[in-house]
Amino acid sequence: MLTRALSKIGRIVLQLIQEVGQIGLLFLDILKQLRYVARSRRLVLYQMEHIGVNSLPLVLIIASFTGAVAAWQAAYQLKGLAPLSFLGGATTRAIITELGPVLTGIVIAGRVGASIAAELGTMKVTEQIDALETMAISPVRFLAMPRFLAAVTMMPLILVFANLIAVAGSFVVSNYFLNVSFAVFFTSVKRYFVLNDFFYGLIKTVFFGGVTSLMGCHIGLRTEGGAEGVGISTIRSFVLSSAMILILDYLLWSFVF
Repeated sequence: MLTRALSKIGRIVLQLIQEVGQIGLLFLDILKQLRYVARSRRLVLYQMEHIGVNSLPLVLIIASFTGAVAAWQAAYQLKGLAPLSFLGGATTRAIITELGPVLTGIVIAGRVGASIAAELGTMKVTEQIDALETMAISPVRFLAMPRFLAAVTMMPLILVFANLIAVAGSFVVSNYFLNVSFAVFFTSVKRYFVLNDFFYGLIKTVFFGGVTSLMGCHIGLRTEGGAEGVGISTIRSFVLSSAMILILDYLLWSFVF
């Protein structure tokens, strides 16, 4: 019984190490293919539109309600401890440093990461990727590199819009439901706003976009099992990307920022 358990744990550990190595090799291969960016600019621009522009409506809707909920929660936490004049600064710093980057990253992981895995997985099981290799076209250069570069580039831009809408949502709730005036709210924002917090959030989204696209490409390119395999890869991409975003968020705050 003990032998079987140890054997199973050993297999899981070996599979984990193998997969981490495969992801690392894919990342290095993508970096090597960056020298072909100019040649692949149309593919990169198309992916930037797909990942960035097309994701904005969903991101902005979620950001507006994130700001609104942040205002209610901050008001509840400040009740009896501090006046509501601190509400603007408290919600803005929470949004810019944590809520904005993490929730935007998870939304992109659900919309884009899963989409990448499904698209590349379908190409894999229908042998389209094998056809690219037969024509001496690198799947990494043609498929993975544009998606990775577009995600890394567009995520900070998406976050800027998400932060603005989230702060606006926080102000609307504070003003109309908690009787905090425009002057009081934004005076608090100005007093406690730290520019480094904004840049830290942007840096985090670069990592979040990179890991989301990398996981989607890795899982998609290794999909097997037909339509069922594509469905499994789609779910797996979202789950792993979301988990990695939360893990990276902790590691970045603990050891970098």
